[in-house]
Amino acid sequence: MSRIVLVSGSLRRHSVNSAALATIRGILDRRDGEFRTSEIRVADLPYYDEDLDVGPGPAAVSAARELLIASDAAIISTPSYNGAMTGALKNALDWLSRPWKASSLSGKPVALLTASPGRYGGADAQPDTRRVLERCGAVLIDHARVAIGNAEFLVGRDGTITEPSVVAELEGLVEATVAAVRGHHRLPVAA
Repeated sequence: MSRIVLVSGSLRRHSVNSAALATIRGILDRRDGEFRTSEIRVADLPYYDEDLDVGPGPAAVSAARELLIASDAAIISTPSYNGAMTGALKNALDWLSRPWKASSLSGKPVALLTASPGRYGGADAQPDTRRVLERCGAVLIDHARVAIGNAEFLVGRDGTITEPSVVAELEGLVEATVAAVRGHHRLPVAA
């Protein structure tokens, strides 16, 4: 069984990014137990402070790092705040990127999407987020860009997105993630 960590860059209780990830969780759950999902809550992590980053660090940080290390991939969804990822997500990535070159993000396949009440779906946050993830040592999964616009109108009572065109985009992102996980575990063929 493969493990995928879901990370929402939003702190809001009724976040459209969390709804997108809940939809992804449902897509993965329908794959006959092939995948197990878990979540890193960025709200649980304190502000990054190098003075606190000794040993395993704060309990919430240590738990998040261990969860990510034990996972096969991560999927991150963030809104755009002034053309960039949220401060809460950036803070989480700062914690998860340490220790340098031996962090829980080093070599980890990561898929990225954005969602927003705005019509562009937070797409302007993607370049900055991708740059930071690459700097953290993550391996960005190649997939069609997913930027869910007008997202607050797409979330159903169950907290997931049911709009067929958006679900299809999320299924494509899941397929790319599954392919990356399988490729990441592929052993070299003996000659």
